Amino acid sequence: MFMLAALQRCEKTWSAGEIEMMEVCVDSVESAVNAYNGGASRLELCAALSEGGLTPTPGMLRIIKSVVKIPVFVMLRPCGGDDFVYSCHEVEVMKNDASVLKEWGADGFVFGALTPSGDVDKNVCKEIMGVVSPLPATFHRAFDVCQDIDAALLTIIELGFTRILTSGQEFTAHKGIPVIKKLVLNANGRITIMPGAGITRANVGEILRHTRAQEFHASAKVLKKCGGPPNKCTMGFNSGETVFVTSEEIVREMLAVAGEAVRNSKWEINV
Repeated sequence: MFMLAALQRCEKTWSAGEIEMMEVCVDSVESAVNAYNGGASRLELCAALSEGGLTPTPGMLRIIKSVVKIPVFVMLRPCGGDDFVYSCHEVEVMKNDASVLKEWGADGFVFGALTPSGDVDKNVCKEIMGVVSPLPATFHRAFDVCQDIDAALLTIIELGFTRILTSGQEFTAHKGIPVIKKLVLNANGRITIMPGAGITRANVGEILRHTRAQEFHASAKVLKKCGGPPNKCTMGFNSGETVFVTSEEIVREMLAVAGEAVRNSKWEINV
């Protein structure tokens, strides 16, 4: 019913030029510098993007803050997994990490927590918000596995998050366009809805035109061949011969496509 009410609003208009920023997720200094040089407006700093992004080290944050001049939001996620349900000990880890990373210059945080039933865990989120405040916080893609996104949207707004990163509960944001579009309407300026997951040069324009989102999130990554000598050992689950890094050129190209999408659209919805 909440989504239906939003869709029944008679008209909402976006003016050209309202795309405010591209957030790039990075897990290395090289990627951070490339994203910054390409024109990114904000970084989401993680460790191990191959695991969906985990909490980075204070050292990584400190060095990246010294070489880029844009906001750096830091992921708070102590372990992998897709349920986003945390034990009491894991919650304490997240709170301690937040405290340390806040001291080391984080400009904001990215986190989310769910109950075993798939609802937003208000108690855990309140605890962590109490540590990161007054810095802004993004509720990450835990939103995409919530059981009731209408209720989750309201809860996340009430908790004081400033944005939601979402693929519209689909594998990619492109597939999730219909849901993301409805979320933007439902949010009605109370919180930023930021599409993310599988956004590329080829689809960013379409995603922005159809959803009317004012921010988007991407990795803009390419494979880079490692420079070390050949070896028979594999560290972790990935090949040691290549790594993903953010491409300055792709960031620049995506921003150009996004800007063109805004300029060439009337940015109006009549419902």
